[in-house]
Amino acid sequence: MSDSLRCFGEVVKAFRRRAGLTQEEFAALVHYSAPTVSSIELGRRFPPPTFIQRAETVLDAFGAIEGAARHLSRQPGLASWFAQWALLEAEAISLHTYECRLVPGLLQTEAYARAVTLNVPPLPDENRLEERVTARLDRQELLSTHRKPPSAFSFIVEQAVLERHTGGESVTRELLDRLLEMAERHWNIELQLMPLRQPVHAGLDGPLQLLETPDHQWFAYSEGQKNGRLITAPEEISVLQQRYAKLRSQALTPEDSLGLLRRMRGAL
Repeated sequence: MSDSLRCFGEVVKAFRRRAGLTQEEFAALVHYSAPTVSSIELGRRFPPPTFIQRAETVLDAFGAIEGAARHLSRQPGLASWFAQWALLEAEAISLHTYECRLVPGLLQTEAYARAVTLNVPPLPDENRLEERVTARLDRQELLSTHRKPPSAFSFIVEQAVLERHTGGESVTRELLDRLLEMAERHWNIELQLMPLRQPVHAGLDGPLQLLETPDHQWFAYSEGQKNGRLITAPEEISVLQQRYAKLRSQALTPEDSLGLLRRMRGAL
């Protein structure tokens, strides 16, 4: 919990009490469960964008709730535009990722994370480098099957990303070993590779991510140069869900992807 999350929770609780509502009554009005409202008020959970908007309206908070939300702090080492997605990601029950630029952060090794960070100007100083790598590796706790309940993950990664050999041969060998371990041992992870030759491809507009919250709401995220966009509009999310479904059918099956990973590893 961060101080900013606690403060936000106190603001929501104060306006809820001012309105004379119990947590259960308020939860029904904002279309979230009572346990979710309780977690937000205690500062244990990052408030989803729709919660912030609905709470502001339901509680007639004069802009105070939306204002408090703008000051929620981010984790060191994460880009400012990624911070809100990372907090939603931490609560997600399912996460779907298509990536055509690099191996997703949740699957990276430390050496690969360093190579990626050092490849893109401007070069970070030593402290910033360590912050970025640490934050990326810490997020990988989300993959654990010991979480209750464990989250379900689907990754679609372009074969070309691995053929690039970012960081060199030794970094790539370690990365392929990591991916093989994830695909073989983590039953909550589905990994598919998009082959080099795929004439019909639904991901030509770039990388995308989708997640489902414990309240079964869906959010999406897209990222480009020095920016990221959290997507909450249902019609936009529907389009991205259609694209991801098509990508799943166009990529190699998980079994064929595992075979390709083994061949790539054997060739190094």
